Amino acid sequence: MPIPLFNSVASWFLKKRIHQIELFIKFPHEVQQEVLHNLLDQAAQTHYGLQHEFKSIHNYDIFTARIPLVRYEDIQTDIELSRKGVQNIFWPNAIKWFAKSSGTTNTKSKFIPVSPESLENCHYKAGKDMLSLYFNNNSESQLLTGKCLRLGGSSELYHNNTSYFGDLSAIIIDNMPFWAELSSTPSQKTSLMSEWQEKMKAILAESIDEKVTSLAGVPSWMLVLLQKALSQTNTQHIHELWPHAEVYFHGGVNFEPYRKQYQALFPKPDFKYYEIFNASEGFFAIQDQNDTSDLLLMLDYGIFYEFIPQEEWGNEDPKTLPLWEVKLDTIYELVITTNGGLWRYRIGDTIRFTSLHPYRIRVSGRTKQHINVFGEELMVENVEQALAKTATHFEVQIVDYTVGPIFMEGNKKGAHEWLIEFTTPPSDLSLFSAYLDRELQHLNSDYEAKRYKNMTLQAPKVHAAAKGLFYQWLESKKKLGGQHKVPRLSNSRVYLEELLTSY
Repeated sequence: MPIPLFNSVASWFLKKRIHQIELFIKFPHEVQQEVLHNLLDQAAQTHYGLQHEFKSIHNYDIFTARIPLVRYEDIQTDIELSRKGVQNIFWPNAIKWFAKSSGTTNTKSKFIPVSPESLENCHYKAGKDMLSLYFNNNSESQLLTGKCLRLGGSSELYHNNTSYFGDLSAIIIDNMPFWAELSSTPSQKTSLMSEWQEKMKAILAESIDEKVTSLAGVPSWMLVLLQKALSQTNTQHIHELWPHAEVYFHGGVNFEPYRKQYQALFPKPDFKYYEIFNASEGFFAIQDQNDTSDLLLMLDYGIFYEFIPQEEWGNEDPKTLPLWEVKLDTIYELVITTNGGLWRYRIGDTIRFTSLHPYRIRVSGRTKQHINVFGEELMVENVEQALAKTATHFEVQIVDYTVGPIFMEGNKKGAHEWLIEFTTPPSDLSLFSAYLDRELQHLNSDYEAKRYKNMTLQAPKVHAAAKGLFYQWLESKKKLGGQHKVPRLSNSRVYLEELLTSY
C-alpha cells in the first residue's frame, strides 16, 4: 500500500476509536462502575478474590470496606511468589512479565505485575489512543508517513525462573506488534540496549537518515539525545535533521522547565507537544486537546480509580473517594485497581482535577516528593510553575534541580536549599532566588504563611550546580536513561548532601 494511502486509512481507523472515548466522556460514572464489577468478576476465583469474597461485593461501599488500601510493601511477598511461578494469586491469567521500577526516591526495586490484559487493553490501547486523539485534533497530519523516534528505558529484559523483568518500556517494545515496530526508530535491538552511552550513539546512527515525523520519550533524556544529534550533524535545530517532525509525545517529568529549550530545538510555530501520564502500574491520562496541559482521564483501560484527599494522607485508614465524588482544584493521591492484579494500590502520584465534564487532570507530583518539614506543604507542581516563571523572567534555561530542607538548629530558623543546574546561570543568583521565593509565595499560601516576616522559614538558599553534575550523579548510581530522574523535592537532605559533596 502506498504510504499516503496507508496514512489516510490508518488515521481513519484511529479516529473510529474517538466514538468510544466520547462514550466514556458522556457516561463516566457508569463506565467506571462497569470496570470495577468486571475486575471483581474476573478475579473472583483467585486467591485474593476468595480471601476477600469478591463474589459478594455489589457496590463501592462494600468494596472499600472489604478490601484494604495497600502500598507495594504490603503485597511484596505475594508478588515474589508470582515471580517464582505461583499463579492465580491476584489475577486469573498467567503473569510472566514484571516491570522493574525503583521510583525516584526509593533505591529498592519494585516489580509490578504486567498481565496480558494490562499490556493489551491498557498500555497498547493507550498508545493507539494517543494517536487517535492527536489525529482527531489535527486532521491534516502526515504523522504516519514517517517514523516515531522512541527513547525508552535503558535496561534489557532479564529472566527469573518462569518470569521476565525489565523496564516497562522494554517489555512494551519486546511485545510490540510488527506494524508498530515498522513505524518506529530505532530498531528493537537498539531500543533494548542497556549501556546508555553506546545506546545513544546507536540510536543516532540508525535514526538520523530516517523520515522522523514524531518523537516520544522522557523530556530530560530526549533533550540529551537531541543535543547530541545537533552536535553530531553540526546543525542548529532539529527541523534541519527531520523537517517532517510535527509532534513530541512526552511524559515522566514536568515539561515546563524544559519547554523553552524544546522551543529552541523545534522553532516551527506549529510544532505540537502532547503530554501523557503513565507508569509501570498503568496508563492513566492523555492530552486530548492542542495547546493545553490538561489530560483526559482514560476510564476504559481496565483501571478503577479512587482518590485520597490531601488532608487524609497522614491517617492510618484514609478516606477514599470514587470518581463521582471528586472536586475541582483539590490535590488527591491516586489509588488504582487494575487488570494487572493490583487492588486498591496507592501508587504515590498526586493529581488535581481541572475539569469534571469531562474528567481532566493535571499531575501535581508524588506524595513522597513534597516538602512539609515546616508545615509549608510545598508540592512539585508549585515548585515547577514558580521555577518556570522565574527562568522565563531571567531568560535562563534549567537543566535539572533538587530541593531539600535546612533544618532548624537552636535559635536558627529553617529554610529550603536549592541546587539548580543552568545552561547559563543568571548574572545575579540572589535576585533569581528572591524572585523565585516571591513566585512560590504567590502559588502556595502555606509557604507564604511560613515565610511571612521570616516567621518559620528563612529565604531560600540557591546554588548554581556545575554543568553535568546531575548527569554524573545519576551515572554513578547506574540510573542513566529511561524513567530514571533526579528527585525534585525531599523532606530529608540525603540527595542534596550527596550532590553538594560533588558540587
